[in-house]
Amino acid sequence: LFAGSVPKKYQHILALAFAIKEINENPSLLPNVTLGFHVLNSYYVAKTTFKATLSLLSTPHRFVPNFKCDTQSHLIAAIGGLVSETTILTYFFQLTYGSFSPVQGDKTLFPFLNQMVPNEAYQYRGIARLLKHFAWTWIGLVAVDDDNGENFLQTVVPMLSQNGICYAFILRTPERTYMQEMLESLVTLLDQYPVLTDRKVNVCLVYGEPPAMQVLRMLLFTAEMSDLPPLGKVWVVTSQWEFASLSAQRIWDTTPFHGALSFTVHSNEPPGFQTFLQIVRPSWSKEDGFIHDFWEQAFGCSLKHSDEYSQACTEEEKLESIPAVLFEMNMIGHSYNVYNSVYAVAHALHATYVSRSKNGILPLFSYTIQFDENRELVAGFDVTNWVTFPNSSFVRVKVGQLEPQAPAGKELIINDDQIVWHRIFGHVLPLSVCNDNCYPGYRRKEKEGEKFCCYDCAPCPEGMISGQKDVDVCENCPEDQHPNVDQNQCIPKVLSYLSYEETLGIILAILAASLSLATSLVLGTFIKHRDTPIVKANNRTLTYILLISLLLCFLCSLLFIGQPGHVTCLLRQMAFGIIFSVALSSVLAKTITVVLAFMATKPGARMRKWVGKRLTNSVLFSGSFIQAGICMIWLSTSPPFPDTDMHSLSGTILVECNEGSASMFYCVLGYMGFLAVVSLTVAFLARKLPDSFNEAKFITFSMLVFCSVWLSFVPTYLSTKGKYMVAVEIFSILCSSAGLLGCIFTPKCYIIVLRPELNNREQLIRRK
Repeated sequence: LFAGSVPKKYQHILALAFAIKEINENPSLLPNVTLGFHVLNSYYVAKTTFKATLSLLSTPHRFVPNFKCDTQSHLIAAIGGLVSETTILTYFFQLTYGSFSPVQGDKTLFPFLNQMVPNEAYQYRGIARLLKHFAWTWIGLVAVDDDNGENFLQTVVPMLSQNGICYAFILRTPERTYMQEMLESLVTLLDQYPVLTDRKVNVCLVYGEPPAMQVLRMLLFTAEMSDLPPLGKVWVVTSQWEFASLSAQRIWDTTPFHGALSFTVHSNEPPGFQTFLQIVRPSWSKEDGFIHDFWEQAFGCSLKHSDEYSQACTEEEKLESIPAVLFEMNMIGHSYNVYNSVYAVAHALHATYVSRSKNGILPLFSYTIQFDENRELVAGFDVTNWVTFPNSSFVRVKVGQLEPQAPAGKELIINDDQIVWHRIFGHVLPLSVCNDNCYPGYRRKEKEGEKFCCYDCAPCPEGMISGQKDVDVCENCPEDQHPNVDQNQCIPKVLSYLSYEETLGIILAILAASLSLATSLVLGTFIKHRDTPIVKANNRTLTYILLISLLLCFLCSLLFIGQPGHVTCLLRQMAFGIIFSVALSSVLAKTITVVLAFMATKPGARMRKWVGKRLTNSVLFSGSFIQAGICMIWLSTSPPFPDTDMHSLSGTILVECNEGSASMFYCVLGYMGFLAVVSLTVAFLARKLPDSFNEAKFITFSMLVFCSVWLSFVPTYLSTKGKYMVAVEIFSILCSSAGLLGCIFTPKCYIIVLRPELNNREQLIRRK
């Protein structure tokens, strides 16, 4: 085993000794075999490690490789070391309990090496997911200044970029902690201290072995003593550094690391380990060459009673009284890897023993460890939260775990509620972003010359929304929805059609009902006075037909109010066109009747044979049937249907009747216009007839009103949308129908109701 001189690393030796003790006391595992171990210190230096390795392979005190004399022990495996430079040493069976950097190359070059920690790449991906989980997109990087640190940066930086994370700065710490180098590095880092104080960068990712991290601790300690601004960072630490400190750093404040998050190798506490630690004393093993140094460094006392500058050790000190930065009672991740390494070797030896003896079975292990094809441990990492206390002690609280073999998207589990954040953040989740978030309704806009994590916030274009923070592209709403005022969500569009519940619809409905009632009263009046001269003189049948058609015209306007349906869309224009054609044909028939009746009174007139019901019926039915034929063609080719227009008006769905064929609609209007023009022409020519027969004058006025209304209807209809287009057509129907009713029947009703003395045969003869 290659252990460090930092007091906390002594737990690796104790884990080794505890595992050996358990195996030697277990009669079912390697019976009649006693395992031993030899511990050498690497001092984190490869040269020292090579020297120690040669001593294992040579005659005592002489470096003669592959020759061993004067010893009864047989080296069967090596466990170590904590860093890759002190691991790849020999061609005998090895298990490493520390990280193995990918920079070392292909694992096939080291066929005897087995890694007792998961692949580094898993940890890097877990770090990226952790940062993304908390939306920390603007961070600092602190890495050891060696090949491992360079490889870490080359691997992690692209991975962070892929997850939308940028780095604000990179600080490199020295590989070694020799005092002179540490002081030089400290001066360099102090010059860069203002970079660390950037309040936008509240998270720093730290990578490095324990020796390289000492200068970081010294920097924070020096800053505190020099009254420099406190950093107040969330330190995200890789598994290489387990917050190990030198004995001289026991009084250094651990507050700067309060709330730090650390990836640690997954570990379980072996039963009995705490009890085992209770018996550890300086005299517990005469062959332990590290216990005295550890005891003096950990407790700050001297086992040499002649040392007058240090307090004498009682040798009854308790390990649990040591600050956690120097020693932890719970088995830490790397110590747990050492423990597993010993058992892996023991089970391999036992399997060999069983296969050779051809009897016996393998003992059950309380849990299983598994290696992949690269001889790397198949396991995950724990995410721990460092909670520090004023007495420089701290505890690790497990707040999550990283399981690389879990289903996609579930590899990292974090219990946010269990995390304790640094006091400077008010114990709430800190932000670490280049600039404030772009809130819903805005999108990110790249800043020229800046990293992609730094951006401006621009409002979404009109008609688009962003429903989440920090989106790059705004999106359109579905066709039946539109953005709200803040442009952060889509809301259903309002259905728009002329309804009976709105003011305009109510007014038009009341107007149509009132005019229908007025028409009914006029019809009733004419029926009541049907035998009077003024009614008989104007063709009662045509008058009744005209009044009934006008009544239906007023009522058919109600088909245009309300939500369009399949039936109403079919009936609207058909009923309007045919009924209006009946009314206009009636007016035309009345006009022709008046003209022919006057011409037939002249002596020798040939028009007598045309005067009668046959001509009147022919004009009425032919005029109506032609329009009915046009409507039938319309229905059979392109019938109207209910439709929605989602684009003409923002935030509104226009529910309307699609005419199916606009040309057929204008054919219907055109034919009505033709009937109106013919009626107007005939009535205009008959305007000078005697007063008793001069209904043509009123028909002329009614046709002028009718033509004026419908000529103004066309451009107005084409320039409006939705319910206002429908309102224009209803208004045109009501106005033109009211024009016919008022101009033709008002004078007659005046005589019938208000001047009945004029409604007699003598008055008609006198006026003639």
